[in-house]
Amino acid sequence: RSNNFQHNTPPKDMENAYMGQGAQVDKGENARMSSFIGAIAIADLVKTTLGPKGMDKILQRVSQNDQSISVTNDGATILKSVNIDNAAAKVLVDIAKVQDDEVGDGTTSVAVFCGELLREAEKLVAQRIHPQTICRGWRLARDAARKALEKCAIDNGQDEAKFRQDLLNIARTTLSSKLLTHDKDYFANLAVDAVLRLAKTGDISNIQIIKKAGGQLRDSYLEAGFIMDKKIGVGCPKKVTGAKILIANTSMDTDKIKIFGSRVRVDAMSKVAEIEEAEKDKMRAKCKKIVDHGINVFINRQLIYNFPEQLFAEAGIMSIEHADFEGVERLAAVTGGEVASTFDHPELVKLGKCDTIEEVMIGEDKVVRFSGCEAGEACTVVLRGASGHMLDEAERSLHDALAVLRETVKETRTICGGGCTEILMAAAVDKQVPSVPGKKAIAMEAFARALRQMPAIVADNGGYDSAELVTQLRSAHASGDIHAGLDMYNGTVGDMAKLGVRESFKSKLQVLLSASEAAEMILRVDDIIKCAPRQREGH
Repeated sequence: RSNNFQHNTPPKDMENAYMGQGAQVDKGENARMSSFIGAIAIADLVKTTLGPKGMDKILQRVSQNDQSISVTNDGATILKSVNIDNAAAKVLVDIAKVQDDEVGDGTTSVAVFCGELLREAEKLVAQRIHPQTICRGWRLARDAARKALEKCAIDNGQDEAKFRQDLLNIARTTLSSKLLTHDKDYFANLAVDAVLRLAKTGDISNIQIIKKAGGQLRDSYLEAGFIMDKKIGVGCPKKVTGAKILIANTSMDTDKIKIFGSRVRVDAMSKVAEIEEAEKDKMRAKCKKIVDHGINVFINRQLIYNFPEQLFAEAGIMSIEHADFEGVERLAAVTGGEVASTFDHPELVKLGKCDTIEEVMIGEDKVVRFSGCEAGEACTVVLRGASGHMLDEAERSLHDALAVLRETVKETRTICGGGCTEILMAAAVDKQVPSVPGKKAIAMEAFARALRQMPAIVADNGGYDSAELVTQLRSAHASGDIHAGLDMYNGTVGDMAKLGVRESFKSKLQVLLSASEAAEMILRVDDIIKCAPRQREGH
C-alpha cells in the first residue's frame, strides 16, 4: 500500500501530504490566471471613472452601525474602500495608494494602465512566450517611453508668469475629471493661490479645508488666515489684536477630587467646602501661572471647565477649549508657537503670534479666524455645497489638485495631457521595435498597445468612437504634430498646447513606472501559496 502511495500519487497530492492542514497551493497556469483575472477586474472597476467624461461610483458601507454612502470619482478612494481577497488585485490597490500619497493625481490611470499591460501579457503567455522574456521586452519599452516623456516635457520654472499659467492649466486638467469640473477655473485659481503661498515649506497640511453645508460650490473661498471651527469661551473678549497665544495640552477640569476609589469622611458640611476651596486654590494657582506668561489668548486641546474659564475672562484672556489634536498641531505650526503642557518656566515656552483673532460667521455657524499669522503661508479653504456627500467629494477633488500642484512646484516640468504623451511614448516604443531581436520585440509592441489603450478608454468614457479618434491621433503624431491630443468637449483631435490641457511630468512618470513595475511583479508569479494560521493548542 505504501508503495502504491509513492508511485501513484500525483505531485499536487504529494505537496499537500507535506503541507499543514488548511494550506493551499495554486500552481503555474492556475496561479497566473488567478492573478490576471483579479488585477484586470480591479482595473475594469475604475476604468469608467477615467478622463473628463468619467462616471462616478457610489460606495455604500454595509456594516451594522454604519450605513453611510459616499459618491466619488477618485480611483484611490474607490480602491481603498473595496474589500479584496485576490493577491494581485491588492498590488493594484497599493500602487493606487502610493500614487495618491506621492503625487495626488493619476490614481485611476495607474490602476487602469497596469490592468491593460496584464491584459496584453495574458495574450502573450497564451502564445507560449515566457514571462521573463515579456518582462525584458517591457523594460526596454519602459526606458524608450521614459526618454520620449522627458524629451517632450517643458520647463517654465524660471518664468513666473508662464509657470503660474502652467499651474493653472494643470489644476484645470486635474479638476476637469472631478466633481468641480463646472467651476474648474474658479477652483484652479483658488488652488494655485493656496499652493504658491506654501512656496517655502511645501507642507500641504498648512492648507486647512473646512466644509460647511449650504450655499453652492461657487460660494467657496480662500481665507488668508487660519480658521478654527470652535467657539470662544463665555465672557471672554470676542476680538483680540496683537495676539500672544499659549497653545496647551493640559487638563483644566480639576475642580473635583481626582483620587479614584477613595472615600473622604467629614463631620461637617464646612469641611466639604474647605476641600472644594482647596481644589479651587489649586486651579487658581495653575491659571495664575498661565496668565503670568503675558498672554492674551489661551487655546487648550482639552476641556476648560467653567471656573478656569471665568478666571481667564476676568484676566481679559480669550480662551478656546477642545481644539482637537490636529487643530492644535496645525495652529502651532501656523502661529510659530509650541504646544505646552506645564507652565512653571514661562521663559522656555514659545508663544504663538498673530495680528487679529475674532469670531466670524460662515453660513449659520460661528468660527474663530486668525489673521496675519506668523507663518504667512497658512490659509484655509472654506468649501460650501448642497450636501455632505458633495462637500466630501469636493474636498477629495481639491486635495488632489493641491497635491499635484505642490509636486509641480518642486518638479517644474510639465507635459501635454489628453492622451498626447501616451501616443508619443507608444510611437517611441514602436520605433525601437525593429532594431530589437527575438521575442522581446513582441512584448515591446504589446507595451505600446497598452499605452494607446489609455486615450481609447478616455474616448470611450465620453461616448465617442475610440478606434476612429485614436487612429486620427496616431496619424496626427506621425505627421509631426506632437501636441495633438483628444479634445473631449468636441470629440475631435485638438492641439493640447492651445487648449491648455497640461499635466505634471512627475505624475505621468510615476504612472508609467509604478504600473509597469507592478505588472511585471504580477506577471512573474507562478505559485500562490495560501498559508493557514498556526493552530494554537488548548492549554
